[in-house]
Amino acid sequence: MACRGVRGATTVEENTPEAIVQGTHELLTSLIQENGIRQEDVASAIFTTTPDLNAAFPAQAARNMGWHNVAMICGHEMNVPSSLHRCIRILLHWNTEKAADQIVHVYVRGAEKLRPDRSSHSPAH
Repeated sequence: MACRGVRGATTVEENTPEAIVQGTHELLTSLIQENGIRQEDVASAIFTTTPDLNAAFPAQAARNMGWHNVAMICGHEMNVPSSLHRCIRILLHWNTEKAADQIVHVYVRGAEKLRPDRSSHSPAH
């Protein structure tokens, strides 16, 4: 079994705890569904936001989903001029038998411009 990185990004409309947690939940749910990820196979998770999002920790969405034994950390992305605003990113370190080219990375709600080559997936509801 290999440890693979699974990436995703989304944007939210406002800097509120509800928007950040909901946007993160939607993105995390999409990553789980697209890849068949089981919580017990996740080694760790890194959540980042652009500096304009600071009303809540995005990892709270994973905690709300029962991820109590997964190592998680939150941080801010670099503040690059003309970069995407109100963006949440997730990087999961996932123990899996899948090959790297079988991993589905999810970019939705305006974050498609970060990786147009990976933007064919719709968000989970």
